[in-house]
Amino acid sequence: MIGNDIVDLALAKKESNWKRKGFLDKIFTKKEQLMISKAKNQEVMVWNLWSRKEAAYKIFNRQTQIRAYIPLQLECSDLEIIDGFYFGKVKINGSIYFTKTEITRQFINTIAVVNSQDFDTIKALNNLEKIQKNNGIPNYFENYKLPIKPVSISHHGRFKQIISI
Repeated sequence: MIGNDIVDLALAKKESNWKRKGFLDKIFTKKEQLMISKAKNQEVMVWNLWSRKEAAYKIFNRQTQIRAYIPLQLECSDLEIIDGFYFGKVKINGSIYFTKTEITRQFINTIAVVNSQDFDTIKALNNLEKIQKNNGIPNYFENYKLPIKPVSISHHGRFKQIISI
């Protein structure tokens, strides 16, 4: 299982005022708000955590078929930098998802997986050609003789990413 999210930082800056009253309380737990307040670049941390939650939610939705706006039920933890990528975990309802985030000046991109070993099997797809949705959930049909593979699609502003395992 996989999920991904991408945030165009220029568009997020233009369209979202994360400093407005109540914004952080609606989206981030107290622990996450503490991470934001202690961050060197608070704005980047806001979108880092948001991206992780979104990527993990895509797996949760695929597993449970639950579609809901529940950002406070997802909690990010254990953030660490390894080889320039930001790794961490997102917990929801007893499930733990592993995240890997790339942060650049232009975007933040997170991939979430159920098993951390799955990061090694992620592949980017160039188009939606062999992708079909079932109940709104995308799957990749590489060849009709092979099993279907989960796909995650994310786009925001100038950026789009399609991944599969």
